[in-house]
Amino acid sequence: MCDQDHFDNDLAEYDARGMVTRRQFGALVGAGIALALPAVANAVAVTDGEVTIKTPDGTCDAYFVHPANAVAGVLLWPDIFGLRPAMRNMGKRLAESGYSVLVVNPFYRAQKAPTAEKGAATEIKALMPLMQALNETTHMTDAKAFIAWLDQQPSVAKNRKIGMQGYCMGGPIAFRTAAAVPDRVGAVASFHGGGLVDPKGQPNSPHLQAAKTKAQFLIAIAENDDARAPKDKDVLKETFSAAKLPAEIEVYSGAHGWCPPDSGVYKEDQAEKAWTRLLALYGKALA
Repeated sequence: MCDQDHFDNDLAEYDARGMVTRRQFGALVGAGIALALPAVANAVAVTDGEVTIKTPDGTCDAYFVHPANAVAGVLLWPDIFGLRPAMRNMGKRLAESGYSVLVVNPFYRAQKAPTAEKGAATEIKALMPLMQALNETTHMTDAKAFIAWLDQQPSVAKNRKIGMQGYCMGGPIAFRTAAAVPDRVGAVASFHGGGLVDPKGQPNSPHLQAAKTKAQFLIAIAENDDARAPKDKDVLKETFSAAKLPAEIEVYSGAHGWCPPDSGVYKEDQAEKAWTRLLALYGKALA
């Protein structure tokens, strides 16, 4: 889950590893500089730019990057730090692997990106009101609007399923996107997603909604999140198995937030493993 305790603990771990000091990290991310991602082998040429998308609740600012030809579309839901250089870089890297990628600002109802003043070094408590303003209804509304927008783009193949991936709070939103447009979504990936399993067992828990789809799933769980909620992985495995849906569910050694390159706990080897599994998922489900 996204909370200040997680961030403080994770940044302390990063600092202890001696990769960068707390002050250096804050200055780096505060300046909007994302750490570099490994290059894509045989990368395809892509076109990118900022776009706006009309929704029932307003106008969303987003980043769209795609090859020249029609390929499978992907919707990327950011973590609580929102649309920023690191997420744009991740979207571009995926596009260079052969996908048309839309990276949205999930907080567009409140303000345009950037929504985190210091990027991933922003205090979580300052961003909590933005996240708490979102709910099941906004997730579903946005899901339908963004998928419909993707389907209007010439670079998105209409005969191929759409994929989606979410980071931290984006995990449950990705699950609900699949539930909102079940006939269009073929693959869902969650990385250190918080709130996938409702602790009270409510019927609108994201994992139960996602289990009613026909998608394939990749669920990468942070080691410290698993320690906090050790039963979640078993609930997820049992739920998707009962629904007869392919689901790769694994606990990674990275701490919560290990995937984005601007994160204080970015762990390249584990992030690359997760990225490789993401490409494998899309390669099967979106072919």
